[in-house]
Amino acid sequence: MKYSCTVDINLPIDKTVALWEDESNFKEWQDGFKSIEPISGVPNSEGAKSKISLEDNIKIELLETIILSDLPNKKVALYEHIHMTNTQTTRFKVLGQNKTQYISEVEYTKFNGFMIKLMAKLFPSKFKAQSQKWMNQFKAFAEKSNP
Repeated sequence: MKYSCTVDINLPIDKTVALWEDESNFKEWQDGFKSIEPISGVPNSEGAKSKISLEDNIKIELLETIILSDLPNKKVALYEHIHMTNTQTTRFKVLGQNKTQYISEVEYTKFNGFMIKLMAKLFPSKFKAQSQKWMNQFKAFAEKSNP
């Protein structure tokens, strides 16, 4: 399953990327975000691995591996969970002096277990809706954070 989402943010690209990349901000726009713990490598650089913990009704732990880090042009990360594996490509594009487009492309490459396979087959729009929700929440947070 593959999809993409976009949102336009009323901030210059450098401020947008800095807010997005700052892990201390994740709790501001990702529902249920608890923590990100470096496992190996330099955080946000190619090859770095981190454990991400989320909790929203259920506890979720993901292993993040940075495949490519070249922001604002492109950041590619692999996310592995007991029930699924996906790759997320993030890009930021200048739309104007104070306007940035945030683009996220997500590809799920593996689903483990009957229920998650069924959900992905019957409700693929739910996955995209969650990504778009977090992007919209990031937009609201970023625009509110601009002094």
